[in-house]
Amino acid sequence: MVNNFWFEAKNINCYKNGSRLIKDLNLNIAFSENVILIGPNGSGKSSLIELINRNIYPVIDNGSKLKIFNKELINLWELRKKISTVNNDIKNRINPNLQVFDLILSGLYGKYCYIQNKTEKDSYMVEKIMKNMDICNLSKKYFSYLSDGEKQISLIARALINKPDILILDEPVANLDYKSKFFVVDKINELSKLNTKILCVTHDITTITKIYDRVIMLKDGKIIADGHQNKVINSENLNKLYGIQVEVTKNNGLWNIRRFSK
Repeated sequence: MVNNFWFEAKNINCYKNGSRLIKDLNLNIAFSENVILIGPNGSGKSSLIELINRNIYPVIDNGSKLKIFNKELINLWELRKKISTVNNDIKNRINPNLQVFDLILSGLYGKYCYIQNKTEKDSYMVEKIMKNMDICNLSKKYFSYLSDGEKQISLIARALINKPDILILDEPVANLDYKSKFFVVDKINELSKLNTKILCVTHDITTITKIYDRVIMLKDGKIIADGHQNKVINSENLNKLYGIQVEVTKNNGLWNIRRFSK
């Protein structure tokens, strides 16, 4: 029997520094899904990503189960080949004088620096992914000269160079201006044509586009809503999630949120 899920959690709890970050998690994520994980700061979003990446470990008892790619115990090197994660901390590791072409290529070697002995095959793979993402114009630009949106997309291209099964985007539009935000959202939408599936972590519903099959709302380490975006994203759930009175509407396929006056 073929297992359709790459992530399976049953009654999972995680602790860090004495605090329970994930509470009685029951969650399956299918290979076929692009998923949005949404919640306020401190809701447990980052902890769930750390759990997936094996940076934190659950408390396992008789009633609990955790499998990633159908394995309870998975080699970290194997996991890194299957899952690529892009978060905002990565930007601080990049040499500002590294060109985008070399930045993307460095992903093949798990480094963030210029690779001396690159092969023709390496260069071909970089050219192919830049063409697929329509960012060939960035090839010779230095990282420090890029806009914030271009930096984000370059890092996403680097994450995709090894053709992972799952791409985790941790707050991909955080701290971006509107132009950069829309640039990144549009590029992420185009990624839906690739074989890699996306798990996107955000607190901004305006970035949720039609490519996402499923929305999971997380608050205080617990899932409070889970399902198709048209069923899950509504004023009642957003009020519960953020603890404020808001009205949610959808126009031209995009979500908007408006706070009620005091």
